[in-house]
Amino acid sequence: MEKLSEDLSGMGAADAKEYIFHYITTLKLTEKKHEELSREHEKWLSRLSLAQSRGVEDLILAAQIEADKAQEELSAIETEITDLKTQIRRMRDQLPGLAARERSIDPDLLEQEMLIALGETPGEEMKADTERQFQAVEADAALEALKAKMKGEGQS
Repeated sequence: MEKLSEDLSGMGAADAKEYIFHYITTLKLTEKKHEELSREHEKWLSRLSLAQSRGVEDLILAAQIEADKAQEELSAIETEITDLKTQIRRMRDQLPGLAARERSIDPDLLEQEMLIALGETPGEEMKADTERQFQAVEADAALEALKAKMKGEGQS
């Protein structure tokens, strides 16, 4: 499936903001073009009205063609503006999630940082755990040996 241009997954928050900024820039340029086309359309409508009021058939036809052409371009650019605004809104809605993922805590890294803060070297926590387990086993063995010795001396 093709990735949509407004899907920001895989981007960092800073990259996503820059990406959105480019869309906003495109939107502003498109809106400027819309204003120019609006003025062009109004100019041809005014010329059409003038030609109609004077009854100049050749100019009426020419003005109508140009006004219609400007209207088509205006409609197309209005659709483009709507699409850009929708894409920008969808992308902006994704920014909090991207920022949250960047702030998420890596549990392994946190554990290593805590060990360092406690004065231990990362990786030695397993060694310390193994040492405690051996001490417990050795203590049990010593206790059993002492019980056996006491039991043996009690029978003599």
